Amino acid sequence: MGSVWLNIIFGIHIVACIGIILFILLHAGRGGGVSGLFSGMVETFDGAGLVEKNLDRITVILGVAFAVTTILMFIFL
Repeated sequence: MGSVWLNIIFGIHIVACIGIILFILLHAGRGGGVSGLFSGMVETFDGAGLVEKNLDRITVILGVAFAVTTILMFIFL
């Protein structure tokens, strides 16, 4: 029974790892990040701020999931 929970933790950990990498790469650097993709539309539509906030929230959630699964694997392995 313990191996089933450990496999679930491993699966969540792998998804969190890949997700963190992808979402950090999407974040705004000096070039504008996701907002920079819509260069001409940024002035017209104000949806870029909402996209960046959601990107931040998802990145924090994935970071917390990564930290929790890392601690759980340390405890159970």
